[in-house]
Amino acid sequence: MIRKAFRMSVNHGQSDEYERRHNPIWQELTDTLKAHGVLSYSIFIDPATRDLFAYAEIESEERWAAIAMTDVCRRWWAHMREIMPSNPDNSPVSRPLSEVFHLGGR
Repeated sequence: MIRKAFRMSVNHGQSDEYERRHNPIWQELTDTLKAHGVLSYSIFIDPATRDLFAYAEIESEERWAAIAMTDVCRRWWAHMREIMPSNPDNSPVSRPLSEVFHLGGR
């Protein structure tokens, strides 16, 4: 199992909408994530800065990367583009984080 963490952000005034769009997240997207080896995925928001911290446990980097090529992922990115900083391909602007400490049995 591989642990991944990354940061994104939400545009000013869009935090409530970001949360609304994730509750519930599209079932097709959930199914795609699971089918691509995502074991766990959490996103946290800092309301003061609108920074998002995402944490995922995945089976492989290759399967994780393949999610970006799926139709449902591309539609999700387009759906979220107006409420968060996005790249030209609609993917959210994100920065990977490096693990410096882990306590656990995995």
